[in-house]
Amino acid sequence: MADFKVTKKDGIATILMNQIGSEVNTLSVAMLADFSALLDDIENDNDIKAVILTSAKDHCFIAGADIKDLISIEDSKEVEQLSRDGNAILTRLSKLEKPVIAAINGACLGGGLEVAMACHYRIATTDKKTVFGLPEIKLGLLPGGGGTQRLIQLTDLRFGLDCLLTGKNIYPYSAKKTGLVDALIHKEGLQQAALTIANNPLKRKEKKQSLLNKVLMTKTGRNYVLKKARETVIRKTRGNYPAPLKILDCVETGLNYGMAAGLEAESVGFGELHATPACKNLIGLFLAMQNNRKLKNNNKTENVDAITMIGAGFMGAGITEVSIKNGYDVILKDISEEGLASALKTIWSNFSRMVKKKAMGAVERDRVMSKIKTTTQDNDINHSELIIEAVFEDIDLKQKILADVESRCKKSTVFATNTSSLPLSEITTKAANPQNVVGMHYFSPVPKMPLLELVITDKTSKKARQMATNVGIKQGKTVITVKDGPGFYTTRVLSALTHEAIQVLHDGARIEDVDAAMKNWGFPVGPLALMDEVGIDIAAHIARGALGDLFTERGIEQDNTVQKLTDAKLYGRKSGKGFYVYPKKGRKAVNKDIYRFFGGEERKTITQKEIQNRIGLVFINECILCLQEGILFSAKDGNLAAILGLGFPPFTGGPFSFVDAKGADHILNTLKDLEKLHGLRFKAADLLIKYAKEGHLFVN
Repeated sequence: MADFKVTKKDGIATILMNQIGSEVNTLSVAMLADFSALLDDIENDNDIKAVILTSAKDHCFIAGADIKDLISIEDSKEVEQLSRDGNAILTRLSKLEKPVIAAINGACLGGGLEVAMACHYRIATTDKKTVFGLPEIKLGLLPGGGGTQRLIQLTDLRFGLDCLLTGKNIYPYSAKKTGLVDALIHKEGLQQAALTIANNPLKRKEKKQSLLNKVLMTKTGRNYVLKKARETVIRKTRGNYPAPLKILDCVETGLNYGMAAGLEAESVGFGELHATPACKNLIGLFLAMQNNRKLKNNNKTENVDAITMIGAGFMGAGITEVSIKNGYDVILKDISEEGLASALKTIWSNFSRMVKKKAMGAVERDRVMSKIKTTTQDNDINHSELIIEAVFEDIDLKQKILADVESRCKKSTVFATNTSSLPLSEITTKAANPQNVVGMHYFSPVPKMPLLELVITDKTSKKARQMATNVGIKQGKTVITVKDGPGFYTTRVLSALTHEAIQVLHDGARIEDVDAAMKNWGFPVGPLALMDEVGIDIAAHIARGALGDLFTERGIEQDNTVQKLTDAKLYGRKSGKGFYVYPKKGRKAVNKDIYRFFGGEERKTITQKEIQNRIGLVFINECILCLQEGILFSAKDGNLAAILGLGFPPFTGGPFSFVDAKGADHILNTLKDLEKLHGLRFKAADLLIKYAKEGHLFVN
């Protein structure tokens, strides 16, 4: 029992969890076996009257199950039994005659929360690192340790379903309000408060249920809630993710037939989901993100404490927000006081929403906001070590700013440009120190999007690359390094996708059919709706630049439809009209007037499969070309960037894993058929031809 240390004093046993060699506690197969033996000792020790379960880790109670344990087990029946055994242990814990108090500080997630919920009383700290949640759905799984049963019992049906079906974080005040925890305390008082509870009779107050919740927990009420939940799940997942429906099955079984039946349904469902490709791919994505951080983070060299941000627009405000939130001091520079005021208002509003949700304290918000220094004065940036620029995508403007920085800052100052398509080689044409320039392509909205595409040239120094990587990781981003080129990786492959969506419209498809087909394929939003959100004028700007030249060089005919839409002021959502019409009230609707740019309002039916093959495979082929040309350094990076930055269906594992699953020969044959019908834009990458011939996989 190396992971458990038990001390006894005055009839109270304190179990201190401390997983050796790990920054966090996780639930492993070995740990469960040790915990079962520990319960034997507690039951048989007549001197023990109550138990406190807590952690020696500074910011972690239990972070969840050991994912590597799960993926090492090939037989899903074995996984099912693992869940069954775990449920038996936690059921035994919940029925222990001696009260068990979970004293929680830090992360209490997944199996960790299931352990806590099986205890008789939960007290948690208000520390900013304390967070609860059942994120198994993000791995294509369901909570396999009683989570689908006890969460509903402790809170209520609506809150419980919301947490189970989203895997969202639950913060301390929300946990207390909903009944998930019984009491809150500041971090320093946790142990004493737990001892006080252990030494006094436990009288847990039954959570007061509102009239609505009482109604919803009647058979008629809960059937209505579950029916609506199923409808929502089917509409949102489009059949691509099996876990949400399994979770609903478990909840319904428990409500109708009792805890034991619900736990058995959980174990069976856990094993069944473990066997699905979606689960394997989502777990692979999770591990890839973890490995990405471990491999690229270097805490020993090229670190900075402060960042200078040039440009206080939407992107500049977002980059500033994630920087100060994660410990950086920021000098925010803009040409106008109005721009600076607007950025500060945006950041303040975002943090204030967190305060309202009790996810951040008001004092913490004020402290973090104080890390911003705003200025319109050029000389205030003279001593900067790292400058991030986020101005409009204009090559002359970016060159001008770089020249000014080089004229006034240190020769060693690293300059990072937030550009989505302009090649670094062009930005640095006149640079005195091109080795100091790196691309940091953030995605909008910056506080929510997890990807940072780091762009380097052959001249980029190791120092500039490492400094930008460290900053991105500390900002909470998954950092993918790519080589310089038109559109880099993400913008280039996205442009191929949206270009083909336009061609499908020219061939007579309906707007709603194009978007629905790609959402059914697994994208969160259709390509035409996405263009409306990003801005059709932005797409036209990119198409006019180096990307248009790149595709033309390959013999791919480029049309000017997107430019015509821009000239007609059809910019998308921001102008109220694009492929859709956006009324001030009510839902968006297809803009049928736009069909005049695509041959007229008369449309025809193009099958969903044809739409998906054309748009999906032209995207995937462009991804492979990026790997072939050295824009991407690995297929794994290509998978991560496509999923995290562009919404490529996560359940597939990414575009390269998609090819591996379908077979390179199958993808090649489909592309050959499409090339015969539609031309050179479907010409297969040489690397795909090679892999199809030799039977290689892109991801090992």
